[in-house]
Amino acid sequence: MVFIQKRLCRRISEWTLDNGKHLVCSLIFKRGYTMKVRNMRAKLFVVPFTILILAGFSGVAGAAEIIIGALNDTTGATSDVGKDYALGISEAINYVNDQGGINGKKIKLYQFDYGYRIPEALTKYKLFQRLKVAAVLGWGTGDTEALSPTVTKDKMPYVSASYSGHLTDPKKTPYNLFAATDYSTNARAAITAWFDEKWPKHPDYGKRKPRFQCSYMFASAYCSAPIKAIKDQAQLLGFEIGPDQDTSLLAIDTKSQVLAMKEFKPDLVWHGNTTMSVAATVRDAYALGLGADHIVNNWGFDENLPLLAGKAAEGVMGASVCAFYGEEVPVMDKVVEYGKKYNPGVPREKRLVRTVQAWANVLALWEALNRADKAGDLSGESILKNGFESFQNVDIGLRVPPLTYTAGDHRVAGKVPIYEIVDGKITHLATPDLKGRWPDKWATEWLGW
Repeated sequence: MVFIQKRLCRRISEWTLDNGKHLVCSLIFKRGYTMKVRNMRAKLFVVPFTILILAGFSGVAGAAEIIIGALNDTTGATSDVGKDYALGISEAINYVNDQGGINGKKIKLYQFDYGYRIPEALTKYKLFQRLKVAAVLGWGTGDTEALSPTVTKDKMPYVSASYSGHLTDPKKTPYNLFAATDYSTNARAAITAWFDEKWPKHPDYGKRKPRFQCSYMFASAYCSAPIKAIKDQAQLLGFEIGPDQDTSLLAIDTKSQVLAMKEFKPDLVWHGNTTMSVAATVRDAYALGLGADHIVNNWGFDENLPLLAGKAAEGVMGASVCAFYGEEVPVMDKVVEYGKKYNPGVPREKRLVRTVQAWANVLALWEALNRADKAGDLSGESILKNGFESFQNVDIGLRVPPLTYTAGDHRVAGKVPIYEIVDGKITHLATPDLKGRWPDKWATEWLGW
């Protein structure tokens, strides 16, 4: 047994176990906690929200293995959604290895918390280069977009939790991918669903244009990524657009922003932040009588929103790129099983859709690696060309849209399910088909927004 206690420790350690296996851990500790790595099977134990032990496993010493790097935010501005995603990454990698890895080659995972700091992400990427990783599972929009020129030059497959539409044009960012509909497509779908489903029931319908505003952190690349697209969609649908409100990702009091919105009297507000900040804004809007409906980007819309916002969350709409945790869909049984197996200290009811999003990216990368390996070439270019860009409606389960990537377009789908909170429960509302409804714009105008 190995006992480790550090105040703030970020390091990679490798222990050689008696039976010839290796355990490689990225360790992130806070003061006052003790982690115990135990048993020869290298199981993973995580104390929720305080200690994150993220491990990759190899097979018998000397056997071929594939190294993957992962960046996560478990302590920074997006850690309210990042912690659960990080758990999902490690659990999904364990599942892949239990299924035989990449045609018999096990994955060794190096996983780091980078605190949502772009300089730290750049530093960790340099470490991944030295470690000769085959691919990276990334996180934020700011760091992913900052790294995209380097990733392109290095021919490094970079599968991110940033679903920025800016990363979907392979002419500009060929090595950036994700197993989800992008932020811009999600935003267009959300405002379209409200326009189709809610506006016709408004007492002012037919008398005036609907009024629309955005609330998000201006300085955040993630939050601002789809703003151009959603405002374009608002104009297309005939909205009157009011001034944006700058709302911090860390905001817990947004009364000043809500009071400013009251001057414009919006019918609809778009929220681009993550769940904690969105919940604060929705609560304050309810308390101050804003009287607007709310639509939310996918990282601000999850199982925690009705818990944090209470009755203020009623009627809030949002996009989701996959099934919610525990829903009865293909592969979800494995998601739940591996959560219980490797992180038994995190109750099932505390797990979020973020874990499912992590699994989606891992499963897509797994399929791409398998295809590239079968082609006899695990270089970055082969993982892209023989892997991802060979996908034609690949179904990975979890209610992820069937994945198709082409050399000219890395958007996976034009249909986006939009959900609404009804009686405290997340329920499906509509699935706008942007590609089918505006085929010319989809094909010629919206790529890379």
